[in-house]
Amino acid sequence: MSFYNKFLEVKDIPFHEHFQAVTPLAVERVLQKERLTEEDYFVLLSPAAENHLEQMAQIAHRRTVQHFGKTMQLYMPLYLSDYCVNVCSYCSFSLTNDFPRRRLTMEEVENEARVIAKMGIKHIILLSGESRLHSSVEYLQECVHVLKAFFSSVAIEIQPLDEKDYRELFEHGVDGLTVYQEVYNEDIYREIHEKGPKRNFRYRLDTPERGARAGLRSVNIGSLLGLDDWRKESFMTGLHASYLQTNYLETEVGVSFPRMRPHAGSFQPKVNVTDKNLVQALLAIRLFLPRAGINISTRETEQFREQLIPLGVTKMSAASSTVVGGYSEPNVTQSQFEISDDRSVEEIKALLRSKGYQPVVKDWQLI
Repeated sequence: MSFYNKFLEVKDIPFHEHFQAVTPLAVERVLQKERLTEEDYFVLLSPAAENHLEQMAQIAHRRTVQHFGKTMQLYMPLYLSDYCVNVCSYCSFSLTNDFPRRRLTMEEVENEARVIAKMGIKHIILLSGESRLHSSVEYLQECVHVLKAFFSSVAIEIQPLDEKDYRELFEHGVDGLTVYQEVYNEDIYREIHEKGPKRNFRYRLDTPERGARAGLRSVNIGSLLGLDDWRKESFMTGLHASYLQTNYLETEVGVSFPRMRPHAGSFQPKVNVTDKNLVQALLAIRLFLPRAGINISTRETEQFREQLIPLGVTKMSAASSTVVGGYSEPNVTQSQFEISDDRSVEEIKALLRSKGYQPVVKDWQLI
């Protein structure tokens, strides 16, 4: 079983022509439906749907409250290492970028954990550059052993692993996995991943399924918007999430739509993804997958994140650092990308409460 089979069925669809052919009447018909098909989801991503965003937003809000209540889960990323063996044209951690690399010791991991825990956050996600040497399964197990004393949930966003590796990490306390395909266009994928194991498109595409089969409680996927046509990328992300929900019933499936942010290097987005574009992508997937979590990170600005709160978002990062050791020792090395919203956890909590939302810092406990 693999989403790759579904991917092969749809990858050569003439997306641009089909999107342009969608009529306003087709959009109106979809918005009258309770449950949407893949074809309906496609319609909501079309240019014709841009004139229906207000109606989509109202439905998205109702569906989100129905399935999640007026709650928002808060989390923080913890960067463990910036060593990477891949050459990726869009990432600051790329092997060809020259800067002092760093990997946290267990003492430093604990220092980071203490700072984050004092902010009241109980959900963290561990990130690293993609290097099996510097971010080995054994190293991650050591980190989780330290972190379990501070947090109720520990997820990972590292290099793709084999199923047995995910099972080992699950047994040591990891409960969630985030892996972005980056781009679902195989040609562009090969172009921007010039060297390293990340060039293996199929292995990365199958990663969420290996994590789900290993028993991980949650799997979060997404594409990096700006690398190809955002409508097509959003559609493929939605199909992928739908496939995971259908085939892995015990796994909580979430999606993200990160937009490219400034980084070390000269690579520029191939496609300009506007705020309106991102709103349409979020609304469409909420209507298509009402039970899926939707995450918005501090890549986006303060004002824009505030506007997105009632539109289907269920999870937000707060007070994030994209630097290894960046909580206990700020500005010591290279960040993976620049953040746009640097408000504190307490400021984000206050904002949510002012809008009638309950900030959730703990909804799961590691065994």
